[in-house]
Parts: sequence; C-alpha cells; structure tokens
Amino acid sequence: MAETMTYKGHPVVRCDNKIYYGEPYNPFIVVLIILENKKVGENTLPSRVLVQLQSTDPALAMSSEKIIKESERKNLFDALEIGSVWLEKQG
Repeated sequence: MAETMTYKGHPVVRCDNKIYYGEPYNPFIVVLIILENKKVGENTLPSRVLVQLQSTDPALAMSSEKIIKESERKNLFDALEIGSVWLEKQG
C-alpha cells in the first residue's frame, strides 16, 4: 500500500489539477484547484491556486452549495497554509 502524504497532520491527495487536503469523513475538506503553472528551471510549479473550504455533507447536492470559503493564492505553499488555518478553525 502506498504511503499517504500529509501536511500538518492532514492527508494530501492529488488528482490531476485538484488537490484534496483533509479527511473526507470530517465535516470539512479543503480543495485546491491549480489554475495556472509556471516553469522554474526544469520544474513546473503552480502559480495560481484556487482554495476552497468545502462541506462534506452528502445532503448538499450541488458543488456550489458545498463551498463555505474561497480564496486565490499565488503558490501552493500559501494555498496549503490558508487551507490548514481554515481546517483548524472549523475543527
């Protein structure tokens, strides 16, 4: 079984341009959507990231209903930082 990556004690899972941060069985999860990338040397790094605090309540049918907070950041680190703050405040 593959090892799960974590950040500040919460799991981080990437699927294409989306990164899911937090436990899906908790009331809230953070979704990071990579909007743009930039080339730095030989690496490609996110340069625009949409951060969303979302409810995991299955009774909310539309994804727009699930979004509690939303912000945009210029790099992945800042996006994870604001996401971790939001998760802490909700917990």
